[in-house]
Amino acid sequence: MATVARIPMNMGRRRMTTEFLTLAQWLSPAYPLGSFAYSHGLETAVAERWVTDADSLRDWLSEVLDHGSGRSDAIWLRLGHAAPDAAGLVALDAEARAFAASSERITESARQGAAFAQVTGAVSGQDMPAVQFPLIVGFAAARQGITPTPAAALYLQSLVTNLTSAAQRLMPLGQTAAQTIVADLHPLCLRIADETAGNTIDDIGSTAFLSDIASLRHATLEPRIFQT
Repeated sequence: MATVARIPMNMGRRRMTTEFLTLAQWLSPAYPLGSFAYSHGLETAVAERWVTDADSLRDWLSEVLDHGSGRSDAIWLRLGHAAPDAAGLVALDAEARAFAASSERITESARQGAAFAQVTGAVSGQDMPAVQFPLIVGFAAARQGITPTPAAALYLQSLVTNLTSAAQRLMPLGQTAAQTIVADLHPLCLRIADETAGNTIDDIGSTAFLSDIASLRHATLEPRIFQT
């Protein structure tokens, strides 16, 4: 109930519900983005035994959200939301690729972004450029009249959900423990979504160094089951 109350309070009930459901549809594991194929470097972290159980996974995801690609993606989403047109979005895409910590991070975001653009563009009948994932989510949200803060919050929750699901395929982690981690990180997703309001490209950066290193090392990890 607390999450729904934050989305967004200045709209009528019917409009709020429609927009919330649109976000839930876009960022659901059922949306055909192929997100299940990516571990965001988590596969390396498990192989190196940096992540071994529910507690270390929660800590890892917290760092990714608060100090790494999670916070950066929330800012990119807001920048995509503010893009005036497709040309402006494509220009932002070049910058987002330059900021990526590894080639696998670019691949992961680009492939999900292209899939999102294809499906969402076909459903909405609007032109959706194939750009990095957070950019196109923000751009699409703006064209649906959805404000960026709830879009960023659900985007971050989707990231946590996907990585927790990946962890379940990589290490002993039961359903209850996995869902507890996702629930525990709800407040952090909301906080980062709020804190990134007003941020610019100058605020993008990462101090989640081990996560970035894991992404770099994944390219030579053998054996591996995830693309990133």
